[in-house]
Amino acid sequence: MAATSFKLNTGKEMPALGLGTWQSKPGEVKAAVSYALQNGYKLVDCAYCYGNEAEVGEGLKEAFAAGVRREDVFIMTKVWATYNTRVEECLDKSLKALGVDYVDMYLIVCFLVRDREQLSLMLIPLLGNDDRFPTLPDGSRDILRDWNHTEAWPQMEALLGTGKVRGIGVSNYSKRYLEELLAECTVVPAVNQIENHPSLPQQEIVDLCCARGIHVVAYSPLGSTGGPLFTAAPVVEIAQRRGVSPATVLLSYHVARGTTVLAKSVTPARIKANAEIVKLDEEDMAKLRAYSDDLTAKGELKRYVYPPFGIDFGFPDKS
Repeated sequence: MAATSFKLNTGKEMPALGLGTWQSKPGEVKAAVSYALQNGYKLVDCAYCYGNEAEVGEGLKEAFAAGVRREDVFIMTKVWATYNTRVEECLDKSLKALGVDYVDMYLIVCFLVRDREQLSLMLIPLLGNDDRFPTLPDGSRDILRDWNHTEAWPQMEALLGTGKVRGIGVSNYSKRYLEELLAECTVVPAVNQIENHPSLPQQEIVDLCCARGIHVVAYSPLGSTGGPLFTAAPVVEIAQRRGVSPATVLLSYHVARGTTVLAKSVTPARIKANAEIVKLDEEDMAKLRAYSDDLTAKGELKRYVYPPFGIDFGFPDKS
């Protein structure tokens, strides 16, 4: 049987499978969250930046009214870059929108710009601007380029004493920047949420996280809907042998890897299907690792999630 949860360095168990809510359309998120929680899901992932936490909160409320207990739900959300100098303020907004007194995991998102110059990015909101994507009078993004990403972490650590969070972690941290944070932090992050799938294994950061007791959470686990991973030879072979879909293989890959996986859907049938994790054996995992190694050797690794601002964050070119 595949693992259903993993123990964090906080001592708390984190579910192996969660519902992702990024890019879920308005009017669909409430039903998706409510359905998922009433049908076996124990983890909901959200973020202030997604702009749909109020609707996630409506879904939570409906599920709780139907008998789902708050203590059985692991809620994870994130502070956005515009609030890196006032982390608790963003948390309070998320708590209000979600309709809960605390979240089980709070993450800080690391988006980096001008990587060669070792500069971090923070967006600063101006009066009257969108507080998530502020702009200057000329319409360009308002960016603070002398902000060091480690400066926000003490604020994250301070949240642990407020009762508003049960754990703190990071998202989109590469090996280099996680090492910088670990060199200065008092509390080691509990998780690092990253894009992860066989065509973007990110083994270097995964290995560092494992060595330091940081749990990896994988988003965009299928790459992209209908993308090449669904027809990759080892994925199809494993799916046919086990009598499951390629999507099930791709989701199960993460759990077998010891990683929590976030599956995003607003369709009841798909939400239910995504929960059908199977236990992959060493032979299965060896085939998937060989596939990843081959893509790495050919320089054909593929990232699917890019920041939406038209700003260079140091990610590899989409092509």
